[in-house]
Amino acid sequence: MKIEISTKQILKLLYVLSWIIFVGVCIEAGGFLVNTFYTLVINNIDARYYWPGINFSALYKFDPGYFFVQTLLMIIVAIFRTLIFYLIIRILHNKKLDLAQPFNNEAASFILRLSYLALATGLFSWWGVKYAAWLVTKGVAMPDIQTLRLGGADVWLFMGVTLFVIAQIFKRGVEIQSENDLTI
Repeated sequence: MKIEISTKQILKLLYVLSWIIFVGVCIEAGGFLVNTFYTLVINNIDARYYWPGINFSALYKFDPGYFFVQTLLMIIVAIFRTLIFYLIIRILHNKKLDLAQPFNNEAASFILRLSYLALATGLFSWWGVKYAAWLVTKGVAMPDIQTLRLGGADVWLFMGVTLFVIAQIFKRGVEIQSENDLTI
């Protein structure tokens, strides 16, 4: 007995998974944003309970400005990840992927936007990691990079470059396809 899964079924599954991940990264980004605001404006004691596994009390005691910069970098990375999944959901929901003609302007634009967001996510993740390492050299007790959700900067950068190359291939495919359409 052979089980065959069609491309449409895989895309529906990816659509559902993208929604689940999107909700998760939205909660994370919103939580970082609200907790940063709450800690800076309302109650600085809550730096100890910033996020599960993240205790920023030593960082806040060291300097609230450094606390703000570190959390801002975490927020930016979380927002970029949220935007990546928003773009994925949008293209799958609008059914803009034409599998009969995959080289179209919508697909090329989608991949290009994803590459920019992945590159930006990698750059801000890298910056956040370097900033946290610098704070450790100043004697501040910091949570590990994975707990801060800043790990994998090299993977994000690699993915961004790879997607950028694929976007250029799609752009060239669109050009060739439009030339062929004009020839016919």
